[in-house]
Amino acid sequence: MKIASTHDFRRKAKAKLPRFLFEYVDGGSYDEVTLHQNVEALQKIALRQRVLCDVSDIDLSTTLFGQKMALPAILAPVGLAGMYARRGEVQAAQAAEEFGIPFTLSTVSACPLKEVASKTKRPFWFQLYMIRDRAFMKDLLQQAMEAECSALVFTTDMPVPGARYRDYHSGLAGSAGVLGDMRRIFQAIQHPQWAWDVGVCGRPHQLGNVAPVLGNQTGLEDFFAWMRNNFDPSVTWEDIDFIRSIWKGPLIIKGILDKDDAIRAADFGADGLIVSNHGGRQLDGVPASCHALPAIAEAVGSRVTILADGGVRNGLDIVRLMALGANGVLLGRSWIYALAAEGKHGVSKMLDLFAAEMKVAMTLTGVTRPEQINQSILVNNNNNI
Repeated sequence: MKIASTHDFRRKAKAKLPRFLFEYVDGGSYDEVTLHQNVEALQKIALRQRVLCDVSDIDLSTTLFGQKMALPAILAPVGLAGMYARRGEVQAAQAAEEFGIPFTLSTVSACPLKEVASKTKRPFWFQLYMIRDRAFMKDLLQQAMEAECSALVFTTDMPVPGARYRDYHSGLAGSAGVLGDMRRIFQAIQHPQWAWDVGVCGRPHQLGNVAPVLGNQTGLEDFFAWMRNNFDPSVTWEDIDFIRSIWKGPLIIKGILDKDDAIRAADFGADGLIVSNHGGRQLDGVPASCHALPAIAEAVGSRVTILADGGVRNGLDIVRLMALGANGVLLGRSWIYALAAEGKHGVSKMLDLFAAEMKVAMTLTGVTRPEQINQSILVNNNNNI
């Protein structure tokens, strides 16, 4: 298959991956209404085409949190990414580094902080959940500082995991014990390339950052049990003070959909926030990210750096979200599809495609720099802005 888009990467990833892994990254919560609206609502935002402008010198680079970036995009944190290619987080971090954009390592990654840091040269970002064990959180933050992570992404929209029906249907969740293991093994042997590259050569299969507390409990059911038992639903805004007492670098709050929450994030000293509904994987029925973004950007855009994610499948979508008020955009499923399809090379190719698509969008809307992208490049009758 000739790869020309994220959709092609997705099809190739589906063919290569065991079903339980593909459904995990591809699915959303409940009836997946928000998952689909993220994509569809973004596609409906009409760009205002302008011609005969001097667009001979287009520069995609920008600076966020003091870091120069070749593209106003960041690889978002994705749990278990190391199961989608051999030591997948390392491959993705290296691709992002070579392209010149940040990579964000998830708390629940397969590869631990130290491994990713040892395989890269530039600082990457680290994503943190609020965990009941504050001593363990403190240790994770210390590790992130020792790895010289350049920003901390604090995810706030997962005090409890969402209900994802696909994970039960595929055997990823709700299939504990020998029968569950056998079901997943049967799926794996039907995909021999993945079984050898990741299943055999990609060991150890564990949550690298939380392995010290999991001990010998390294099965997928242990992963979900740990999430249910350790994510803290009692977290409040005041807990940000605990994080700030340890972490001194840029702090980015992820999971903001409400204007009032955005204001509180700014009031509590966040350097940035991410307008996000967790890719439609938490509370189904909430607004698409692109619908929530304009009001949030208007409320706090002068106080904090605004990032956004949700439904981004090409470079045009990056331009759309920036026109709605984002300073930068996080890519989630897009890079996982590419990683699963072609490893590090796939992630690099995806970023090249996004950059080329973004250049086309900027060329035909008459802008040459990311900072020039605003609502003026949108058609005025965009009713969903």
